Amino acid sequence: MAHDVARQAGGRFLLRIEDIDSTRCRPDHIDGIMEDLRWLGLNWDGEVWRQSVRMAVYADALDRLKAMDLLYPCFCTRAEIAAEIAASGAAPHGPEGQLYPGTCRRLTPAQRQERLADMPCAWRLDMAGAVKRAGLLQWHDSVAGMVTADPMAFGDVVLARKEVAASYHLCVVIDDAAQGVTDVVRGQDLFTATHVHRLLQALLGLPTPRYHHHPLLVDAGGRRLAKRDRAATLASMREAGVDPAMLVARLRRGELPVGIAGEKA
Repeated sequence: MAHDVARQAGGRFLLRIEDIDSTRCRPDHIDGIMEDLRWLGLNWDGEVWRQSVRMAVYADALDRLKAMDLLYPCFCTRAEIAAEIAASGAAPHGPEGQLYPGTCRRLTPAQRQERLADMPCAWRLDMAGAVKRAGLLQWHDSVAGMVTADPMAFGDVVLARKEVAASYHLCVVIDDAAQGVTDVVRGQDLFTATHVHRLLQALLGLPTPRYHHHPLLVDAGGRRLAKRDRAATLASMREAGVDPAMLVARLRRGELPVGIAGEKA
């Protein structure tokens, strides 16, 4: 869909490799993405950007947010967070599950400095402070229309970790602006993330693209196609001799060939 939106508007179709998590992104995976696109006849414009070489840019953005006093270090482990939530008897839920209870937000400056000296940490966005600073925000989706951003529903999101120095939320808004992206086309599963992205755009003085969140491909039972559920991959279809032009035509109609991965998208 992203390819078609770009071509129909006379724009550029960009390929960006979002490989900030080195434990999950391997060179063969990246090669596979490019091979799949070429097989489908979907050609991209310009150089391929890789987020793994742009970590200094993301670090600069984090420093800017720290200078606004909108980030704080979080030293909690996942087990400690789960234990605190369990002990409280109840915890607010957001689009991504239970919200962080704010344990490290309550540390004093002296306690933070002491722990920073010898403890790994994540950096969380002080959501209440960020929303207060940014004010009322909106963004436009091609299906939902004008949407009022509600980033508070996510709580104090993590923007950097020890093992992953910048989050998806932070990287994509920076790169969208740097690449001059006017239209973001992605799956409906990322619709709610746009609330956080709109906030980060406002805080960092970045432009807001138009958004197009399309339905996900699902199997006959309505389940999202995924490797863990043994859904067919493009590579397996290619090896099976599937006609790529026919496959693309059916995908554009919201269909999947019977016998490959369900009947309807």
